[in-house]
Amino acid sequence: MSITAERKQEVIKEFAAEGKGTGSAEVQVAILSERIRNLTEHFKDHKKDFHSRRGLLIMVGQRRRLLDYLKAKDTSRYEQLISRLGLRK
Repeated sequence: MSITAERKQEVIKEFAAEGKGTGSAEVQVAILSERIRNLTEHFKDHKKDFHSRRGLLIMVGQRRRLLDYLKAKDTSRYEQLISRLGLRK
């Protein structure tokens, strides 16, 4: 369910801005999106796993808050990120 260390490093390299590292909103949203995708696949086989479903809802809320923050700070970075991740908004 969780992402591997190698995959996490790939995501960090792909979305990290110069000099910002893993703390930038883009990297955090990308990592959360990867974890959300993995959990979504997990639920296709394990429909009654309600404990993990609660964790998924928490992650979705955290990602939404980070995206709202990014949209308020810099709309162009927000729009670029959602297009790269393939999110709806």
